[in-house]
Amino acid sequence: MVSVCFAGVTGWTALPIVAAIDAAPDLELVAGVSRRAAGGSLAEELGTTSGGMIHASVREALEAAEVDVLVDYTSADAVRANVWDAVAAGVHVVVGSSGLAADDYRELDTLARERGVGVIAAGNFSVMAAVLVRAARVAAEQLTHWEIIDYAIDTKPDVPSGTSRELAETIGALRQPEKAVPIADLHGPVEARGADVAGTRIHSVRLPSFVVSTEIVFGGGGERLTMRHDTGSTADPYVEGTLLAIRRVQESVGVRRGLESLLP
Repeated sequence: MVSVCFAGVTGWTALPIVAAIDAAPDLELVAGVSRRAAGGSLAEELGTTSGGMIHASVREALEAAEVDVLVDYTSADAVRANVWDAVAAGVHVVVGSSGLAADDYRELDTLARERGVGVIAAGNFSVMAAVLVRAARVAAEQLTHWEIIDYAIDTKPDVPSGTSRELAETIGALRQPEKAVPIADLHGPVEARGADVAGTRIHSVRLPSFVVSTEIVFGGGGERLTMRHDTGSTADPYVEGTLLAIRRVQESVGVRRGLESLLP
């Protein structure tokens, strides 16, 4: 039985994942983290069968319960402290929050190896999004020009999204796209060309009606290849991938990036 603590347990993303953990015979939700609901029980707040409590911080939760895996679906402001506290305590971590960059993950990998724990981090735990990353890797091995368009709701403060950042960093580990006009030679504000993440330009669009959509466009002579993943209005797409990560995070020590790394 894998004992799970869920940080961000009262959030929009958490509810269907918590229900799936509750229904799984091999997983047990033993604690939650939410400043708003701290002091309440998981059963009262979420209707689960768990006898655990909700705490104000990850540190408090890990002191109160025996936890194998921390799942973090909080925010860019909170994720770093939560994950570092868990790894320092020898707890495996599944990171579903955005806000950590490549340098953060390198530092986290060092700490995780020192503590002998595993970390699986994904900008998006949708299996379809993971398939997009894999397909984009195949395309980048053959094609030379691409850019990413990152769509999200207008209230999302972190840019680009974790999904788009992870996609750019994954492809950037293979090769860099070619550029016809160097940034230094542009006429006008360089911001118009988007942000550089691992060599790829990402354009973040923030508008009402979007949740998170990620589009990568490959361009060639007289043709284009567009790959796009759109999420709907519920968090259901993240359930299967999150449970897969919970079950497999203990298999190896250190940081693994992307749900794609767990696909057969």
